[in-house]
Amino acid sequence: MQSRPLQPAPRTEAGALARVVFAGIIWGTIPLFLRAADGASVVKVFYRVFFAAVAILLWMAATGTLSEVTGLSRRKLGQVAAQGVLLTLNWVLFLSALDRTSVATAELLGYTGPVFVAVFAPLVTKERFDRRIVVPLALSLGGIIVILAPQGLRIAGPREMLGAALAFGSALTYATLLLRSKKILAGISGMSLMLVEYTVASTILLPFVVWFYARGQGPTTVTAYGALLTLGLVQTAFSGVFFLSGLRRMRTDHAAILTYAEPVSAVLFAAIFLAEPLTGWTLAGGAMVVAGGIVVARLSPRGNREAAPLEMAGVESEADTAASLNTNGHT
Repeated sequence: MQSRPLQPAPRTEAGALARVVFAGIIWGTIPLFLRAADGASVVKVFYRVFFAAVAILLWMAATGTLSEVTGLSRRKLGQVAAQGVLLTLNWVLFLSALDRTSVATAELLGYTGPVFVAVFAPLVTKERFDRRIVVPLALSLGGIIVILAPQGLRIAGPREMLGAALAFGSALTYATLLLRSKKILAGISGMSLMLVEYTVASTILLPFVVWFYARGQGPTTVTAYGALLTLGLVQTAFSGVFFLSGLRRMRTDHAAILTYAEPVSAVLFAAIFLAEPLTGWTLAGGAMVVAGGIVVARLSPRGNREAAPLEMAGVESEADTAASLNTNGHT
């Protein structure tokens, strides 16, 4: 008699959804802290990953889980280190795009990443394509277009064309990061993944940071360093635990769609804390993104039949279990 595919309990699935959405909302506060810090963008990115890596290192050392990293096989370590390279490339591409084209164009092309995740997930993670995500994906991406289009979507001249290409490249690297993370999480904790990833990113960025400091383009105030410290601890390390523990328990394409909570929350936070205008287009687009997320939430409980969550295969580490217990009080 053929056994039925293993399915997660609805409660577990709901918790995974909540973690991914919560992480997206936290990421929506990133622009607030970037605005509070002066200095070159690359320097800000460096401190984000550096402070996150230090915090995770101290936590794992204090909880006795650092051996997870030192015990990684050479092959696994190489896979995770490659994530750090991809992460650095993703941010460099996106920051370079912002320097060469309009913010709206860069953001829109950058947020096409979930589309690539949905297309390539069946090939990379072996999750059967879920046709039901077409509607929520169209709603969410359409909502982003509605929000950004009034800000001026344009590609005029070679410089802006290059900026658009760089933004498109950032979307591809984002999709690659997410899909690889889903595969790499088998047999490794989210903490270990982030520690290696952020350490590699910090190492790659360090020479550029030294160069920018030599040019007088580093942070200059205590407030700036405090903002960057918060960015590393909360918006990177803390939110990363939430996101990866949620990703471990759900389909990759569903998680990607739910990350659209980031741009919507970023617009709302900017309106509340930075007094940026909140237009009718913004509200309409945000409603579309929320609607897409709600559809995903309703589909997800039976959408995981093709790919059982990783911890159901018995590979969830003690560090992720502890993280899950700690996050339950916040969702």
